Amino acid sequence: MQSNKRHRSAEDTNVEDVGTFKKITGKELTSLEEISARLTTLVEMLDEKGIISKKEYHRTCAMRLHEISKATSFEQLDEEI
Repeated sequence: MQSNKRHRSAEDTNVEDVGTFKKITGKELTSLEEISARLTTLVEMLDEKGIISKKEYHRTCAMRLHEISKATSFEQLDEEI
């Protein structure tokens, strides 16, 4: 029963919006820093549960970022021509 109470209280907490948690100590994080921390935490949790492979996730992200960077570069070159 105690675990159910903890589970219910976690559901009542609004974690959907970035910046909803009060800053208790330290400097206030930028939106980018907060999103990065949240994403890192999510990936670690999914990796621990065996849902995704952190290594594969990082490799896929690196490839996707490279593709986006390349496409953006081509678009800029196209506009210059």
